Amino acid sequence: MENATVRSLRLDVPGWPGHLAGQHVDLRLTAEDGYQAQRSYSIASGPEDDGVVLTVERLDDGEVSPYLVDEVRAGDRIELRGPIGGYFVWQAGDGGPVMLIGGGSGIVPLRAMIRHWAALGGPVPVRLLASWRSTADAIYTAELDRLAAAGDGFEAVSTLTRSAPPGWDGEVGRVTPDMLGRVAWPSDGRPLAFVCGPTGFVEAVATGLVELGYEPARVRTERFGPTGGPDG
Repeated sequence: MENATVRSLRLDVPGWPGHLAGQHVDLRLTAEDGYQAQRSYSIASGPEDDGVVLTVERLDDGEVSPYLVDEVRAGDRIELRGPIGGYFVWQAGDGGPVMLIGGGSGIVPLRAMIRHWAALGGPVPVRLLASWRSTADAIYTAELDRLAAAGDGFEAVSTLTRSAPPGWDGEVGRVTPDMLGRVAWPSDGRPLAFVCGPTGFVEAVATGLVELGYEPARVRTERFGPTGGPDG
C-alpha cells in the first residue's frame, strides 16, 4: 500500500511490447455472472522496469478500484489492453527542462517519466510540483525524496491543500499562478510541461503556465475523472 487508499500493483504481462513513459492501459474485470467493468489506468513504472506497475486509488463508489486496492491477490488474472497513448509521453529526445505538475493520483504517469529519466542518467533538468490534500495522501514520497537528495538534476516540491503539519516547509494551498511563478521553470528556457490530474486542476494549471509565457504546444495535459481519460 502506498497509503490508506492507494495501492501499487505489479503485473506480469506475457508478451508485453514495452511502453513509453506516460502511457496508460485499459483494464477489464469480468464478474462470475458475466458483467464486465473497464477502466483506464496510467502506468506507474518506467520503460526499463520489470513488469507493469499500476498505482490505483480506491474510489468508494467505484466498480474496479475497490477490488484492485482491497481484494486482488497474487495469481489473480486481469485483462489488459495497451499500452495506449502517444501524446502525453516523455522521451529523452524531447529535451527539457521538464516541468511535471500532478494533482493527487495525477502523479502516476509523471512517476513513470521520472523513473525513465533516472534510468537514462538524468539527461535534462526535471522539476516536479505535486499537489496533495495532506501528507497522509502523498505517495512515492521516499522515492522522490531520494532522487531529489541525489542532486542529479531532479527537484520536487509539494503543496498541501487542506492541512499542513507543524514545521512543513513546502507550499500550502491550491496551485495558483503565483505559486507557479515561484516553482515552475522560467519560460525563457522553453520548458516542456506535463500536467495531470482532475479536469479543473489541469485546466487551471495549464492556463497559468501559458500566462507565464509557456508555449501552448509545449504544455501537454492528461485529465482523469468523469470526463474521461485515465483514472490515474
